[in-house]
Amino acid sequence: MTIHAKISGVGHYVPPRVLTNKDLEKIVETSDEWIQSRTGIRERRILEDGKGSSYMGALAAKLALENAEISPQEIELIVVATVTPDMFFPSTACLVQEEIGAKNAWGVDVNGACTGFLYATAMAAQFIESGRYRKVLVVGSDKMSAITDYTDRNTCILFGDAAGAIVLEPTENPQEGIMDFLLKSDGSGQNFLYMKGGGSLHPATHETVDNKMHYIYQDGRTVFKFAVTGMADITEEIVRKNNIDPQDIKLFIPHQANLRIIDATAKRLKLPDEKVLINIHRYGNTTAATIPLGLSEAYYDGRIQQGDILVFAAFGAGFTWGSILLRWAY
Repeated sequence: MTIHAKISGVGHYVPPRVLTNKDLEKIVETSDEWIQSRTGIRERRILEDGKGSSYMGALAAKLALENAEISPQEIELIVVATVTPDMFFPSTACLVQEEIGAKNAWGVDVNGACTGFLYATAMAAQFIESGRYRKVLVVGSDKMSAITDYTDRNTCILFGDAAGAIVLEPTENPQEGIMDFLLKSDGSGQNFLYMKGGGSLHPATHETVDNKMHYIYQDGRTVFKFAVTGMADITEEIVRKNNIDPQDIKLFIPHQANLRIIDATAKRLKLPDEKVLINIHRYGNTTAATIPLGLSEAYYDGRIQQGDILVFAAFGAGFTWGSILLRWAY
């Protein structure tokens, strides 16, 4: 008997505060037209001071549990994907566990940058497929505003804050659940997208703060080039590997980093606009939250139904990239 991991619940949270392109025009030398033409972003959400990624992750998790109709006490494992943990330790997963009351679960954080949610989902699915656990919670949550330099017009226009969550449970139906995943990394990309300060190599000092080493740095052109190729290649590979006709894909949910990257990937698969989820214009790049946020919105908007084939794809710092193929189960 083969066990598959299926998604049985979804949820998301976005902060109420909206930061528009017009707002950014007052902060840095940029314009709404310039931002939209190069990224597709119109606005993004910003979490208030005094709250961290665990706050958003817990709210998304609570909605996912309610949607799955299971209690927090039934959850056995929590995997949180984030690059903006509330603190180095304890893990954000422990903080989410406490907030939602999942007293019978253990938890761990995963840092896969923008691909983190796919890494976390693939890892969690293995615990389901092995038969070890029956109910696993996966959360993608990032407060990117906490590590964004709002005097740097190249990066401050890109990022926002949000969280998304899914519940995974076992199914013996071979026609539903996670069908396959492909995950990649290439450490030679480390110099093109990073935050140097705060870790063991460059712990926080007056010098690291003065040199703005605790903010995101990105070589935009290099990252764009690798992201277009990486996301398109791996999405095409997973579809071909599983003998899926791209026309049978109901919805493609890509990482929301740049509209041109999304368009290039969709074009490779010859997918029409209605089969590609795009919400970057409203949220910007929320890193590990982009895919579960998009999935949750698509579900609550009625865009996916039982039996639909979905494809996720992402590319992030590291470099990391990956894709997941699944058939919607509820």
